[in-house]
Amino acid sequence: MLKDHVAIVTGASRGIGAATAKLLAAKGAKVAVNYSKSRDKGEAVVAAIRENGGQAILVQADVTDRAQVEAMIARTEAELGPIDILVNNASISFPMVAFAQYRWEDFERKLTRELQASFNCCQAVLSSMLKRHAGCIVNVSSGLSRVPGPGFVAHSSAKSALDSFSKSLALELGPQGIRVNVVAPGLVPTDATAHLPPEVHERTKQHTPLRRHARPEDIAGAVLFFCSEYASFVTGIYLPVNGGTQMT
Repeated sequence: MLKDHVAIVTGASRGIGAATAKLLAAKGAKVAVNYSKSRDKGEAVVAAIRENGGQAILVQADVTDRAQVEAMIARTEAELGPIDILVNNASISFPMVAFAQYRWEDFERKLTRELQASFNCCQAVLSSMLKRHAGCIVNVSSGLSRVPGPGFVAHSSAKSALDSFSKSLALELGPQGIRVNVVAPGLVPTDATAHLPPEVHERTKQHTPLRRHARPEDIAGAVLFFCSEYASFVTGIYLPVNGGTQMT
């Protein structure tokens, strides 16, 4: 499905990013697996891809640092070729507290770094995509951008901004053959959500029409759709992947 395509997945050392990198590679893409700090986990993802006959390299970068992003893109293109697919998945941590206790510095950090990460990566791959008049960008948002929850004010605000950013890019870059879409996961049991109390996980499952949590592979499947030829006329879309908890 993705033979001869080159993809870069940020935050791909674990969770949704790891599942996405593995699936894109299984479908033929050459994948750059990005990590910031978890090198050992990133190496494990690359090893798993190669063991299954895929092609992958490990690339380190803090995606909020423009110089590191540009170095990551340059290395990916030198070793794998021009980038066809960018999946912005890297997570930005945030304190989960009530708004009344929130510090502006923490709110600002989440909002700014969330957009900075996608802004940096999108601009860094743009030159190559514009030259070829083709490209696919998928930004990983959250269902909380549309249906907020207690303690998630910074996360909901940041992901809402990412949604609008994505629509603006879809409009502006569409005439150049570049598609931009958003995948919005529901609750996925990963390292990023391990801090949530067990009752939150159980309550979410019981309120989900499909009566289970999402798996990282479920989110990866939605990303794959956007990256494939089956979505060649799809751009500017916000796709909830939540088992029916949010119906559009």
